Amino acid sequence: MKSKDFKILLFFILLPFLCYSQVIVFGKVYDKEFKKGLNQVEIYNEQGDLLAKTDSNGFYKFTSSKIKLNLIYFKYGFIPFKKNTLLNGLKSTDVALEESAEQLSEVQILASKQKLFSIKRLKDVEGTAIFAGKKTEVILVDNLTANLATNNTRQIYSQIAGLNIYQNDDAGLQLNIGGRGLDPNRTSNFNTRQNNYDISADVLGYPESYYSPPSESLSEIQVIRGAASLQYGTQFGGLVNFKTKSPNPIKPLEVVVRNTFGSNHLYTNFTSLSGTSNKLSYYAYVNYKKGNGFRPNSEFESKNIFSHFEYAFSQKSNLSIEFTYLNYLAQQAGGLNDRMFNSDPNQSVRSRNWFKVNWLLYNAKFTHNFSEQTKFSFNFFGLNASRDAIGFRTNRVDQIDSFEERDLIKGKFRNFGFESRILHEYKFLGKKSKILLGTKFYKANNSNIQGPGSIGSGPDFSFKTEQHPDYQAQSAYDYPNLNTALFGEQIFYLKENLSVTPGFRIEYIKTASDGYYKNINLDAAGNLLLNETINSNEIRKRSFILLGIGTSYKPSKYIEVYNNISQNYRSVTFADISIVNPAFVINPNITDEKGYNLDIGVRGVFKKIVSYDLSGFMLYYNDRIGFVQKVFEDGNIKSERGNVGNAVIYGLESLVDFNLIRLFDINLDYGASFFVNTSLIDSQYKKSSINGITGKKVEFVPKINLKSGIKFSYKDFTSSIQYTYMSEQFTDATNSVKSNLSGVIGIIPSYDILDVAFSYMYKNVKIESGINNLFDTSYFTRRATGYPGPGIIPSPLRNWYVTLEFKF
Repeated sequence: MKSKDFKILLFFILLPFLCYSQVIVFGKVYDKEFKKGLNQVEIYNEQGDLLAKTDSNGFYKFTSSKIKLNLIYFKYGFIPFKKNTLLNGLKSTDVALEESAEQLSEVQILASKQKLFSIKRLKDVEGTAIFAGKKTEVILVDNLTANLATNNTRQIYSQIAGLNIYQNDDAGLQLNIGGRGLDPNRTSNFNTRQNNYDISADVLGYPESYYSPPSESLSEIQVIRGAASLQYGTQFGGLVNFKTKSPNPIKPLEVVVRNTFGSNHLYTNFTSLSGTSNKLSYYAYVNYKKGNGFRPNSEFESKNIFSHFEYAFSQKSNLSIEFTYLNYLAQQAGGLNDRMFNSDPNQSVRSRNWFKVNWLLYNAKFTHNFSEQTKFSFNFFGLNASRDAIGFRTNRVDQIDSFEERDLIKGKFRNFGFESRILHEYKFLGKKSKILLGTKFYKANNSNIQGPGSIGSGPDFSFKTEQHPDYQAQSAYDYPNLNTALFGEQIFYLKENLSVTPGFRIEYIKTASDGYYKNINLDAAGNLLLNETINSNEIRKRSFILLGIGTSYKPSKYIEVYNNISQNYRSVTFADISIVNPAFVINPNITDEKGYNLDIGVRGVFKKIVSYDLSGFMLYYNDRIGFVQKVFEDGNIKSERGNVGNAVIYGLESLVDFNLIRLFDINLDYGASFFVNTSLIDSQYKKSSINGITGKKVEFVPKINLKSGIKFSYKDFTSSIQYTYMSEQFTDATNSVKSNLSGVIGIIPSYDILDVAFSYMYKNVKIESGINNLFDTSYFTRRATGYPGPGIIPSPLRNWYVTLEFKF
């Protein structure tokens, strides 16, 4: 972008704050019987726009320039209340909600809300975040009929367009999603957050998510595509934000207990406590998982604890504190090559591979409303974690384990940071405008050590360097990383239904590595020829500006036309430059990726019968990182990871969801919906300095990505059927179809899967059940380059689960 263009854009973004006056509507919503303020009551206008939510004491405020409003007050478990309000100056409106006389079913609750409002979407502004003009998608977890106990990603994310998913465990220990040509491995191409703070290992140096919250604890999962780079960081994929459930506002104690039993001796327990007492509210849970896995040598045990405490100092100020702890140990069955998979996809020839994670997250958030026009939020967050991996992982995955020393990698992650935001609403040239300014500081001091482990079979994560001094894969590095950013976005409402949102992000990134690696050579008989230590100290500093702009046009209440273009950037991770891997080598000249995302689409809800989002996109990379097959000086052919070239990915994405009950005007005791989620994508390397790459397809890009399902309900019974189809995709830039000895490169064949699920609620008891992969299809979605491979990692065959829930 030219300097002049940038100055004009920055001028509009940083316009001075202007004050203006609107009618202030405020009041309190309380329980009619107990006369106690109700938290999280949603106040809508008749168009279905969310105007406000009550705080923990039942108070709410919002502003309006209209003379008259038809307001709707809604909260689950209470009878919706409608109120016509004349706005003639400062307006106080108190409302009493009456608890429903009967125990409503999920279907009746959902139908009650659908009677009044359209499907939930992210508004232009929520809290201190701007979403106008962006492609946003929200999963309402409570409305799902899916296997929440094991975080079944294929089901939970079924209505998020274009996602590519690794499905290689039946416990949901890790989330592996990508899309639009982004590697799904540990969701490393998204900025992952919990309640709007970072949860990955290292946002810049190692953005992999070893932790994701259990779906049973969530109210929403928000997905904002690449345009999220301006507010949330430089990842190409965008943002995935997990919103945990809110404290029960009217009870001092609510208990939910869920026990799940399933195939392969699966057992999970989820127990949550929630409540409110005066100005203090809380939500906490314990989640335990244990099972043998669907392959030999794949047992696991996981413990997850979460606590959220919130204190309302006043109607304007609020402080919350959160702690999350995760510990799990998993045996890893190892990878296969194509011959082994075709012979027996469930076999395992690795009995000594183990993986261990300890994860401690903490966060403190303070919010304050200086006025109805000015809101402020401050997040302080941090991570103290480790992940250890040990195993026999030779490049030949069919090689019999020699029961010699195993490869051991131990990583520690210590980071903290803060993010502050201020959102101000004002009038400019007679039209309302909103400006967001924010800053972020992030500091990490991580380490990674690789060397010889024990010769045993158990999960022993101690180094045995004295016993095996000539072990070839030895290294030790510290990674002191630093990131500071200033960002801003500005909404200009040119008309009531037309907005333009320019934005910027100024980044300073410093990534460093300080350590050593061993250069050890042995002869064919295993005798030592060379053992030298090579010290390495590297510092990379860069400063840059990301720019973007989006528009939104709403010609009617049924339709919105949106588009956005935003620049992206992704720094090289320390795993790209310092980990010794037998399955591939690293190009020493590897560098950062740059590019931009473009989205244009139309979305809306037509007469509450059909919800739709139809869009086209283009994702452009400079210096895309990937794998190529390369012949080395010794004559060996190996995979090399480096900057492959410039690539473009483009396609069409659509989600259409029909409310069949409204379409056919059926009695609301019934509920039925049908959705089709389709992505048609193509890709190409446009330029490369490597022979044979230009014109090739980009990795992780299936041409057809289809998910479709139907959900049927009658009173308290709900059932769903979901179909998934994924066409074939390449795993390296040379578009190799045949595999190698390690199984790392080669095509991922097409596959299709059918899942069924059921649930039934009786008073405070709920039963859920289902069968995943009903037709017992043998397939795989991943060729792992490192742990849990290398090689093909098979996906689960047919499996079942039963969940029993009690709520007190």
